Amino acid sequence: MAYPDAFLLIVEDDASFARALQKSFERRGYRVSVCDGVETLDAALATVTPSKAVVDLKLAGGSGLECVKILHRRDPSTKIVVLTGFASISTAVESIKLGACHYLAKPSSVDDIEAAFTRREGDSTVVLSQRQSSIKTLEWERIHETLAETNFNISEAARRLGMHRRTLARKLAKQRVG
Repeated sequence: MAYPDAFLLIVEDDASFARALQKSFERRGYRVSVCDGVETLDAALATVTPSKAVVDLKLAGGSGLECVKILHRRDPSTKIVVLTGFASISTAVESIKLGACHYLAKPSSVDDIEAAFTRREGDSTVVLSQRQSSIKTLEWERIHETLAETNFNISEAARRLGMHRRTLARKLAKQRVG
């Protein structure tokens, strides 16, 4: 099935994963362009106007949240799916606030991503967890929330969290931020 009007932009810094996604979407009839982060996004947008975008949250050159903001500001009708291996509630919330239509944790299939593009509303029948969040999870959520608030500035986030910058850096190294 071809999608002649469906131009897809993939923002992913893992070249092999980006290539695999690109090939999969091209087999489905999409026209696809790939860029590897915030620094190359403007150049990509100079040559294409995507109707859909897949944005990795953790990019080598910064946060995918910035890419979501840029894409949404450029064209609010662009359907943006954020894909991450380091999912958290705070980054999910920020992604949606900045203009993403969906947020998926890796691994997600091309079918999952394509379905996320077509979902117009949330699912009120989603099963609620009966398990309370652990202290470790709550801490991780608070760290993510603060990082998002500070545009991923580790020094400022550490100051707001009341911890030394090196302590925060060690925590982030143990559980990569995404």
